[in-house]
Amino acid sequence: MGTPEFAVPVLDALVAAGHDVVAAYSQPPRAGGRRGKALTPSPVQARAEALGIAVRTPLSFRKDPEALPAFQALEADVAVVAAYGLILPQAVLDAPKHGCLNVHGSLLPRWRGAAPVQRAILAGDEETGVGIMQMEAGLDTGPVRLEARIPIGPSDTSGVLSQRLSLLGAKLMVEVLGDLDGYPAQVQPEDGVSYAAKIDKAEARIDWSVGAQQVDRQVRAFNPAPGAWFEHEGERIKILTAHVQSASDNPGDVHYRTTPGLVLDAQLTIGCGDGALRPETVQRAGRGVMTVTELLRGFPIPPGIRL
Repeated sequence: MGTPEFAVPVLDALVAAGHDVVAAYSQPPRAGGRRGKALTPSPVQARAEALGIAVRTPLSFRKDPEALPAFQALEADVAVVAAYGLILPQAVLDAPKHGCLNVHGSLLPRWRGAAPVQRAILAGDEETGVGIMQMEAGLDTGPVRLEARIPIGPSDTSGVLSQRLSLLGAKLMVEVLGDLDGYPAQVQPEDGVSYAAKIDKAEARIDWSVGAQQVDRQVRAFNPAPGAWFEHEGERIKILTAHVQSASDNPGDVHYRTTPGLVLDAQLTIGCGDGALRPETVQRAGRGVMTVTELLRGFPIPPGIRL
């Protein structure tokens, strides 16, 4: 049971390990961004169909009267869940013989919820991880059977980090399924609980008054989506990659300390509340990814402008 690219390596690992995947559940196909564009299946649906696995895409287990009986009729040994995106009622959690096992991209109980990878980067966490959790009715409150830790690198984006966690989670899931009794579920600690709320698009607008380090975290956390952005001449510009320049890099330039949003040079270095940020790759609305040099060639943003 999964929807985005994060879940695809988990599905592949189950098949490679020889498990009999009786069905794949995913959120329904969605319309593309352009009017009239055909419905696009999720990455999990596309991969499952390529593997010859039957796919089911109920809108809801609570509102669709046929969804629950159809799931129960599978008589599955276990349900593997990875970023499915639908709430599973208790009757679904109880249907498989060994319940539902979730691949969760954080070190529980830290970052329970929808966006653990992005929240870990935004918070400046130095490490994160992935766990195999026995699901229960609460929001990511279930006991954990196995987890592994990885460092968060200074240039890691949520896309890069999610891929690493997905591959690691797939490996752990196969390990747990190979010996369920050898990995008993351990209750989560009561201390250290935090919640990873779903990303609001409003969070993606850059506030230059905060420190450059925090703006850099915002850029990395929202790459690839929704993309951290600023506005110039009525157009949104997404920053996809950047690097921080501190006041110590330019000790004679007071702008690095005092003028948030000021464009400091011809390379589009932008002052922040502390330090400055120099974008490396950007994207204009409706355009492909480009370097800052390519952007400025056709869309000048001269020094002295305040964004």
